[in-house]
Amino acid sequence: MARRSIAERIAQLEARKKALQARLSKQERAVDTRRKVLLGAFLLQRLENGHDPEFTRRLSDWLKRELPGFLIRENDRALFPEFIEQKPGSDAGANDTGADAGHDGDDARHGVSDDTGSAGSEGPAHLAPAGDLR
Repeated sequence: MARRSIAERIAQLEARKKALQARLSKQERAVDTRRKVLLGAFLLQRLENGHDPEFTRRLSDWLKRELPGFLIRENDRALFPEFIEQKPGSDAGANDTGADAGHDGDDARHGVSDDTGSAGSEGPAHLAPAGDLR
């Protein structure tokens, strides 16, 4: 049986490395997405069932102030009518033909990361002193 050349073995190892890197990237995106979903669910739950009315009011005020500048696409904005005043005569999603239509891919400016969740560490720090979030 003929032994593979060094060049063939290197090519095979590089292909395996590429496949493993793709798998790792997919896992990191899945973790990032899960974190975002859980954080969003937590915030919505606090807004709906908050036991601290002052915190709930401040959180709601903060979202009304910050969310309109964060959400670019009209169909995304339409998901949060309680926080974003809809433009008169605007038809949410009228210009979007698909899930990513009109999306420019510049999530970094919104603190959204597709890989590790490290981008955009800013948050509602001004809502309450440290340790006062419940």
